[in-house]
Amino acid sequence: MISIRHYLHANPELSLEEFNTSELVASKLTEWGYQVTRGLGKTGVVGSLSKGDSPRTIGLRADMDALPIEETTGLPWASTAPGKMHACGHDGHTTILLAAAKYIASPACQFNGTVHLIFQPAEEAIGGADLMIKDGLFEQFPCERIFGLHNMPGLPVGKLGFYAGNFMASADTVKITITGYGGHGAHPERTVDPIVAGAALVMALQSIVARQRAAGGNGSGQRRHLPGGIASNVIPESAVMELSVRAMKPEIRDLLIKRIHELADFTAKSYGASSVVEVLRLLSGINQQS
Repeated sequence: MISIRHYLHANPELSLEEFNTSELVASKLTEWGYQVTRGLGKTGVVGSLSKGDSPRTIGLRADMDALPIEETTGLPWASTAPGKMHACGHDGHTTILLAAAKYIASPACQFNGTVHLIFQPAEEAIGGADLMIKDGLFEQFPCERIFGLHNMPGLPVGKLGFYAGNFMASADTVKITITGYGGHGAHPERTVDPIVAGAALVMALQSIVARQRAAGGNGSGQRRHLPGGIASNVIPESAVMELSVRAMKPEIRDLLIKRIHELADFTAKSYGASSVVEVLRLLSGINQQS
């Protein structure tokens, strides 16, 4: 399993590009006697196995995709793909589920029932779970319960962490387009600079988390980029800001989105510009009591 994990880490694939990863997963599952189904959510894989006479069915789930990050760790098994890295540990998740698959299929495991092993693509991007569900995941593979995990580097080796209540944050992507009036840098007075408005908006957005949420209602927003013009002496007409917005509670999630809309509109207008806010709701938070 160590060699599998090192191979996956050295050969990361981004969301919906997990072709080699899913091929490896399907090959191993087939080798161990699982019935394998591919193509759910484009690159998803499901391995099914029944043992004993129990009608009960469970699901075990892991994600497979990497992130668009350049790896600089220098490890012997570091990424060989430029600009791609398993920085969130999905190579480990995939390997853990493969290890479970091998054990469940072995004579040593006294499992009684049916297990569906769900290898999910695109957790980091557009919500590969929804894609698999829309492709009929639970119609084909109904489960009474589903179990999953996420690595936590802060925990001691060999320890498992459990938590009641809100456990993992929701994730949304917000795109803000600020439109001003472009022109030559020699005459900024004839323009409305969207970069200046965008910079002010970046500072204003910090106040949402720092000052406007209730204590204990964790939330965060990260600015990804603010590209504008293509020449240093040209003031662009527009600039685009992308945010990753996360919250532990639904009410905080709604507050963050509401205030982003309000601040984008107010800040852009105060600089003579306009704004358009597009929200892509991705993943809801995980509540262990739900």
